[in-house]
Amino acid sequence: MLALAGLGGMGIGGGVAAKVRLHAVNQHMRPHAVNQRHPLSGLAVVPLTVASANGRHRFRVEVAATPAQQEKGLMFRKTMGADEGMIFPYKQPQRVYFWMKNCPLALDIIYIGTDHRVLNIADARPFDESPLASAGAVSNVLELNNGRAAALGIGPGDLVEW
Repeated sequence: MLALAGLGGMGIGGGVAAKVRLHAVNQHMRPHAVNQRHPLSGLAVVPLTVASANGRHRFRVEVAATPAQQEKGLMFRKTMGADEGMIFPYKQPQRVYFWMKNCPLALDIIYIGTDHRVLNIADARPFDESPLASAGAVSNVLELNNGRAAALGIGPGDLVEW
C-alpha cells in the first residue's frame, strides 16, 4: 500500500503537480506498548481497539511512523492475521489518498478523523493503483484485511483508540 498525503486539497489528476509529503507522529503510541516488533517489517506493534455498535474489537497493529515506512506500508506482504493491521499516524490532519501499488493483499482502508472516529472505509483491491481518498482530513489511517471491518460491524463514527 502506498500512501499519499499533503496534496493541498488537490485531487489526483487535477493537473497540478504536487509534492508528496508524508508526516508521521508517534504521540498516540503508549510507551509500554511499543516494545514488540513485527517479525517481517521490524515495525513497532501496538494494541488498537475499535469500539462499534457490536462491541470492542481488539487488534495488534504495526505502526508506520516515518515517511519511508508509510510509503512502503504493506507492499509485498502476502499474509496478515485476522486481528492484525497497520496504522499510519499523521502529524498534521490532512486529506490522504492510498493505492495498492505492489500490494498483493486486499485491504479495508479505514480513514480516522481528528476526533479518533472512523470517517470512511475504502475497499482496496490488490495491485490496483486507483487513488482511494479519505472523505476529509484524517489524523490516522488503519489497514485491515479486506472485509474485516464489515464482518465486525465497524463503520463511520466508530471510535478508534491506540
